[in-house]
Amino acid sequence: MSSLTLVVMAAGVGSRYGGLKQIEGFGPSGEAVMEYSVYDGLKAGYDKVVFIIRKDFESLFRDRLGRKIERRAETAYVFQSLDQVPPGFAVPGVRNKPWGTGQAVLACRDAVRTPFSAVNADDFYGRTSFEAMALELKRPKSGDGIHDYAMIGYRLANTLSEHGHVARGVCESTPDGYLRTIRELLKIRKFEDGIKHTENGVDWTPLPDESLVSMNFWGFEPSLFDELEGLFREFLRTNAASLAKAEFLIPEAVGGLVRRNKARVKVLPTREHWFGVTYPQDRAMVQAAILERVRQGLYPADLWSEA
Repeated sequence: MSSLTLVVMAAGVGSRYGGLKQIEGFGPSGEAVMEYSVYDGLKAGYDKVVFIIRKDFESLFRDRLGRKIERRAETAYVFQSLDQVPPGFAVPGVRNKPWGTGQAVLACRDAVRTPFSAVNADDFYGRTSFEAMALELKRPKSGDGIHDYAMIGYRLANTLSEHGHVARGVCESTPDGYLRTIRELLKIRKFEDGIKHTENGVDWTPLPDESLVSMNFWGFEPSLFDELEGLFREFLRTNAASLAKAEFLIPEAVGGLVRRNKARVKVLPTREHWFGVTYPQDRAMVQAAILERVRQGLYPADLWSEA
């Protein structure tokens, strides 16, 4: 059986939530949301965990969460920072946060040597999603020179917050289940008459409940790192006038590789209900959802007690 690595992106600032939601306790024994992803990943066959974090909360992160994982799997820590730019590029003085999920994944290239998944720290993805991705990552590849990647596709209606708008990568697939396009919509919310999105904050356009969306649950080969390095340089050049706020995002990077016929991405649909921590008001919902899964017997009340 081939080795698999789980990369957990935990360096975000959490500006809308207002705190370090990555390590905040939501489970009945104080578990952080990402602990359920790690637990599900280990159950599905991943055997290494790489946490992408900020250097300034390394000690707190390791004390609060990391050491529990270190006792159960090979564990590495990678730091994402604003100054990680390629030679020849400078960090604009007006920018105060790292460059987004694309840069986060690129930062872990020296820690990952196997097929890997990248997931958000504050998102709950569901056991069957990890099982499906692990099977896909272990599937023999075509060897035709095109990178074989994968993503979990969630039903849009299963991914919304009750407390405000969300951003989602809305996907279009080919008839044989490969990603054709992915479009990042920054303001999606649920209304009484359905789900809608807006580009200008005024005009709202309906979206089908069954739309497949990316929740940043990706499956990659290490070949991605060389591609990301080139794409990051391209991003910095083409966004030179807007680097104060521009984001180098995994969905856009992957979409670019697909458009250039450099990668194909297998879309793995799931009926799992995603939930996550975007707003402070989401806390009670996340706690209740985890507790319900504990009651169903999907997780122990003390997540790591069985180990």
